[in-house]
Amino acid sequence: MRTAAAAATTTTLLFSSAFRSSTASLRRPAAAAAAAASPGVRLPSLCRTFHAALPSFQSNTNTNSKNKMSNTAAVNRDAVPFQRAQLEGLCQKRFFYTQAFEIYGGVAGLYDYGPMGASLQANIITQWRNHFILEEEMLELDTTIMTLADVLKTSGHVDKFADFMCKDLKNGEIFRADHLVEGVLEARIQGHNMAIAAEQQASSSSGAAGAAGADPAAEKDDKKRKKKVKAVAVKLDQAVVDEYNHTLAQIDNYTGPELGALIKKYDIRTPESGNEVSDPVEFNLMFDTQIGPTGAVKGYLRPETAQGHFVNFARLLEFNNGRVPFASAHIGKSFRNEISPRAGLLRVREFTMAEIEHYVDPLEKDHEKFDDVANLVLSFLPKDIQEAGKTDLVKISIGEAVKTGMVDNQTLGYFLGRIHLFLLKIGINPERLRFRQHMGNEMAHYASDCWDAEIHTSYGWIECVGCADRSAYDLTVHSKRTKRDLVVQQQLKEPKIYDKLVPVLDMKKLGPAFKKQAKAVEEAVLALDQAALEKAQSELKNGKTSVVVGSETVELADDLLKVEKRTIKETVREFTPNVIEPSFGIGRIFYSLLEHSFWVRPEEAAAAGASAPPTTTAAAADKAAVFRGVLSLPPLVAPIKVLIVPISATPQLSPLVKEVSRKLRSANVAIRVDDSSATIGRRYSRNDELGTPYACTIDFASVSKGTMTLRERDTTSQRIGSIDDVVRVIVDLCEGRLDWAGACAKLPEYSGEQAV
Repeated sequence: MRTAAAAATTTTLLFSSAFRSSTASLRRPAAAAAAAASPGVRLPSLCRTFHAALPSFQSNTNTNSKNKMSNTAAVNRDAVPFQRAQLEGLCQKRFFYTQAFEIYGGVAGLYDYGPMGASLQANIITQWRNHFILEEEMLELDTTIMTLADVLKTSGHVDKFADFMCKDLKNGEIFRADHLVEGVLEARIQGHNMAIAAEQQASSSSGAAGAAGADPAAEKDDKKRKKKVKAVAVKLDQAVVDEYNHTLAQIDNYTGPELGALIKKYDIRTPESGNEVSDPVEFNLMFDTQIGPTGAVKGYLRPETAQGHFVNFARLLEFNNGRVPFASAHIGKSFRNEISPRAGLLRVREFTMAEIEHYVDPLEKDHEKFDDVANLVLSFLPKDIQEAGKTDLVKISIGEAVKTGMVDNQTLGYFLGRIHLFLLKIGINPERLRFRQHMGNEMAHYASDCWDAEIHTSYGWIECVGCADRSAYDLTVHSKRTKRDLVVQQQLKEPKIYDKLVPVLDMKKLGPAFKKQAKAVEEAVLALDQAALEKAQSELKNGKTSVVVGSETVELADDLLKVEKRTIKETVREFTPNVIEPSFGIGRIFYSLLEHSFWVRPEEAAAAGASAPPTTTAAAADKAAVFRGVLSLPPLVAPIKVLIVPISATPQLSPLVKEVSRKLRSANVAIRVDDSSATIGRRYSRNDELGTPYACTIDFASVSKGTMTLRERDTTSQRIGSIDDVVRVIVDLCEGRLDWAGACAKLPEYSGEQAV
């Protein structure tokens, strides 16, 4: 094992930056082949050379395509690999987001959203608010970002909200330990896969060369590519690959010492320098601060919004007339001092969260609307499969998952279904969405069960939504710390009568006997449960008993304390509710949506394919092509819904442009007028990059006939109608009441210029 690990170090060092972000679905060759063969799974651009070399990985972009309308075939974007470099270039060019303080050199993990990014994020949040807060009648909060240290000490964050980091022993560079192990092992597996691909390619290339004459330019290009593969590819024993895969399947389940053992066992070194690293140590992820000028009050920037819900529970319960179940919701900023922020928006230090706290009776976790989602089929990755070192998905309905106990209860299952529907509504590809259950060691300190909605991106499977059963942990610890009852009182249908042991203290004697300690002694006695009271009653028959007060034990004589059996008539049931918490990382969803929506529309410039000489290589033909990026964002979340394009900037068209703009704005449709001197095609193209789903073209015939054309982004097909008819169709499209096929049924096809 050590020898194989050392041999693979060359691969890790040479291509560390490329493979650090390789996808988890490609850890096993079989999984890679299945992913490439599926039209619903894109492969990361970093792995294209490897997959192009394997015949079984070839995909046909013309198969399994779905029509956006009945008579126009749309591009099958699902078969296109992730194109991260082009997408990130588009986001920079169109200012979706950029690194914060860029002109000062920037700060890792901090980003600013530009006009398009801010609008897209706002639209995602609007849909979230409609889907959850309005639909479920949730109580929305807006709580403070600065949080008292005492609150987070009580919740457990001060002691337990940490990751493990390790340090380059020579240059001091810091790494998150689990990410370092994961990145290096994935790089080694990729090197192994590339070595196999190179062997297959060499075999097929030699056969082809013998059968036909080779093009000199193509041969030169092929040799360069082979040289690159040989330089990084290291073939491993299959047993080593299997062990790496088993480790990666459980990477989130390892403790700090276990990660340290893996680093030593596999000879894990820093990607850039190849230096050894230190043993992992804990690092608390919260930003601390001082509240007030004296610094006497310590605080933190909140790591989650949840604690703001819990400290206000009593008021929320009162507002809801003392009844459960009910839910509170919060959308706001949270902060985590990440050890090594990487992968753009996916791991940052300041981010927007949307969190729900659903309060439920621990004895009644059924949900009245469960039937609405029971038949939804989700892709589950349960903890027992992961603990066996596998990543095979289980595709079953939510109803079946709850029935078999894989998902603990109906309320948890209901929210998993609602999360699934929300992500699909805003444009996430369902074939790249799974729900993974947390394993024991990775479970948050407050959770009794937790599922993550993970979205597949070019960076692998990314946790974007967590759905945890926090049990009664938070309300219990805050109640104990503050001595405030954070409980629900429920009137019983029938009184409950039972016998109960009750402590009776002689308060006149207790004060003089214990002085300042008397209050603490009283609280300790009143906190005794029935078993402890039964023991005390037995001991008092001998004249005295003892109780623990703080860190010491005190004795109580039978003249100070008596334990009596009394008949209790209970008309009210008092309980601490359990909490089901769906927690959404808006930034991660934002980026995943961009990757799932982005594709490139290839158009051959000057009919390059037809006019090119016979000796033109595939690489040269690619360079001759013009590539136009498209963001196929759903109208519900697209920053701009409609582009208005006057065919020229002449004053004759200006009044009609203003009229159409006014009608759309009055219907709350976000519009943009592009009356620049660029060609119509160029104006369409740059708004395709913004994700604008529709475009209205106004020409001179529009003035005389009162008509205009409507273009759909993905198919580029156009329809025509009166201005009022087109506006009505646009409003229905943007509000989700109509799809493009329905629009085509309402408006006739447009195939050329209008006659004036």
